[in-house]
Amino acid sequence: KQGIVVAGGQGSGDDLTQLSNPRGVFVDELNTLYVADGGNRRIMRWSKEAAQGCVIAGGNDSGGKSNQLNNPVGLSFDRHG
Repeated sequence: KQGIVVAGGQGSGDDLTQLSNPRGVFVDELNTLYVADGGNRRIMRWSKEAAQGCVIAGGNDSGGKSNQLNNPVGLSFDRHG
């Protein structure tokens, strides 16, 4: 019935508490939240007690390098995480 804001609400930006055009959300069995942050070209993760997120993929502008994403739009995980 009640939630908490872990990101967003501070306008667009690439700070660890901001999102820009989020396009996918996933919560795993440990209540870890993952967000495809399309505008910032990154995948973010918040553990259950986290005050701010951490970048787990991307966040290095768009491009073809292995550490770059171009507007991620969704998330999916298999049974092994």
